[in-house]
Amino acid sequence: MLETSIVSRESVVSLREITAQTVRDVCQLSDTLNAQQSRMVAPNVYSLAQAHFTPNTTFRAVYADETLVGFIMWRLRTTSQDGVTVLKGYLWRFMIAHSYQGMGFGRKTIELLMEQLKSQQVTLLFTSCVQGEGSPEGFYQKLGFRRTGDISGDEVVLIRNL
Repeated sequence: MLETSIVSRESVVSLREITAQTVRDVCQLSDTLNAQQSRMVAPNVYSLAQAHFTPNTTFRAVYADETLVGFIMWRLRTTSQDGVTVLKGYLWRFMIAHSYQGMGFGRKTIELLMEQLKSQQVTLLFTSCVQGEGSPEGFYQKLGFRRTGDISGDEVVLIRNL
């Protein structure tokens, strides 16, 4: 069961493997989102199932100090551009539990992801998001993402150089 602990903006954010002991709590994080936010991101249980059947996909629990606050999932793809092999990252799913939003944990998490991807020689990070009221697009733009001009399903595609 999810428990709320005292965390602050100064809490250290980390990405941790999800275990048999933590998977239920990670799945329950989706229940903390309001109705508008729930329309913006798939439930974590669905994401975890998809990850197990998609090659090159990584998922992690997001912690602030010792408190579970979110979930992130990404995948890597190798493409060739003008004869040069390029490793691209795609932020597939990301959420911070409602009660921990606005504390900087989202920004810190994306910064951790970008540092990790850079260390793997990834040069581009893509993501996509639903448009409209409650869209996380503004959050991503503040982190340096910009629109590519592409649409994937009903989501606008964003990119950031690493």
